[in-house]
Amino acid sequence: MVYFYFTVNLVACLTGGQKVLDSSFLKTMDIVSLQWYDYLKLRFFLLGRIMKKALIAYQGEKFTIEWYCDDKGNSSVLEYYKELSIQQKNKLNYLFNIISNSGTIRSEEKFRYEGDQIYAFKPAPDRFLCFFYEGSKIIVTNAYVKKTDKMPPREKTKAMNAKADYIKRYKKGIYYE
Repeated sequence: MVYFYFTVNLVACLTGGQKVLDSSFLKTMDIVSLQWYDYLKLRFFLLGRIMKKALIAYQGEKFTIEWYCDDKGNSSVLEYYKELSIQQKNKLNYLFNIISNSGTIRSEEKFRYEGDQIYAFKPAPDRFLCFFYEGSKIIVTNAYVKKTDKMPPREKTKAMNAKADYIKRYKKGIYYE
C-alpha cells in the first residue's frame, strides 16, 4: 500500500502537481482489493504519463517538441542535450521556441530540410535531427557535433530508423509505455 501511494505521489511531483487521481479515488482505493492485473494496468498508465511528460522538450502554440526514446526508454538525444553548455542549450531552446510558437523558422542557417522527411535544428556547432508527426509533433531523434560540411550518412540513417521505430510503436500504442 505504501508503494502505491509513493507511485501516486511521484506522479504528482513529475506532472507539476497536477491531480492524476482525485482524492475520492484515493480514499476508496485499497491495493489489497485490486487484482494484480488491475494494479499493473494502473501503474503502467501512470508511468506512461510520467514518461510522456519527461520526453517533452518544448510545448508551444503550434507544435510540441519531444525527445525520441528507444524501446528500452533510453534517449541518447536527451542525454546529449543534458551535456551541452548553458549557451548551447539556450541556442537550441530559442529555436524550439520559434518553431513551436510561430510554426516556422525562415533561416536555413538555423533549420533545414535534409531530405527523406528529416529536418535539422542547427545551433552551431551542433545538429539535432528531427521529423514532423501527425498531431503537431516534432520528434527530435539524434544529435551530433558538425565537423564537416556534409551531414554524415550514418546520422541521417539513425534519424530515419528512429522515425520508423517511433511510428511503428506509436501506432501500436506502446511508445509511451
